[in-house]
Amino acid sequence: MAALNNTATTFSSRGLREDLEDTIYRVAPSKTPFQSNIGEGGKATGTYHEWQTEGLDTPSASNFQVEGDDIGASGFDAENKTTRVGNYCQIFRKTGLVSGTDEIVKKAGRASELNRQKVLKGISLRTDMEMTFLSNLGSALDSGGTARKSAGIQAWLTTNVNNGAGGGNGGFSGGLVTPATPGTNRGFTATLLQTVRNLAFGNGATPNQLYVPPAQKQAMVNFTGLAQNRLEVKQGDQATIVGAVDIYVDDFGAISIIPHPYALANVAVFVDPAMVGVASLRPMQTETLAQTGDAEKFMILAEKTLVVRNEKAHATIRALS
Repeated sequence: MAALNNTATTFSSRGLREDLEDTIYRVAPSKTPFQSNIGEGGKATGTYHEWQTEGLDTPSASNFQVEGDDIGASGFDAENKTTRVGNYCQIFRKTGLVSGTDEIVKKAGRASELNRQKVLKGISLRTDMEMTFLSNLGSALDSGGTARKSAGIQAWLTTNVNNGAGGGNGGFSGGLVTPATPGTNRGFTATLLQTVRNLAFGNGATPNQLYVPPAQKQAMVNFTGLAQNRLEVKQGDQATIVGAVDIYVDDFGAISIIPHPYALANVAVFVDPAMVGVASLRPMQTETLAQTGDAEKFMILAEKTLVVRNEKAHATIRALS
């Protein structure tokens, strides 16, 4: 039936208030697991941050000596020298501008638009750093027209690596880190994983974290060596199959698998978190900029670099489809 004549309805009434929730919902990749796991890498005091690495003599099965033998002038072993490496501190920045009117009017979901923008830009700045530190980007020196760049962990790795056909390593040389050439993509298999795990173990590395993009995380469901793929349930209860891999266990121990939603593609990166960190020349800070009109300006800034304490502690499989 239709409404009677002259019935007051929402179609004709005036002054109806809007029904707007006082909450803003955000769905976006914002976690930074790599930075959270590796922690700080010390205090940088210059734009080029350096550290040293060292190794041991190659193990030998022919170290047998004659009793009473004298060491001649030319019989001493070679000196174990350190290797000096470094990375450039990169300036990361986000900015914002909020008009005086936008800041003062009543809004839903936040009291201050300026504070909201600062929070969002701060989160975005951390994800930019996450992208950089996990990347295959090389380092660069500031030339006046080109900004300094911090090399990402993928570019550093040259020892425990598996490239696709035609691929090649980058690595540290002459003060700079050059990116790797991944090569031709191929599927991610348990054989590839075991090959690199074996290589790393033979070189003294024991990485216990594996960072992968979503596609490679899903591929690992079919690997042998899963720590658990079914939940134990009581008799009569419905069984739950867990289609996920969180821990991979093999002859070299357990490794945590950490899927990354935005910072990786076509690669698996094995990390020893104790052997990598982030050094800060200037920690993350918010600066209020000079007001030149009817708006408030701000800048969020950080100057940091990735410290790969020894690239031999980590590993990677490149060129994964």
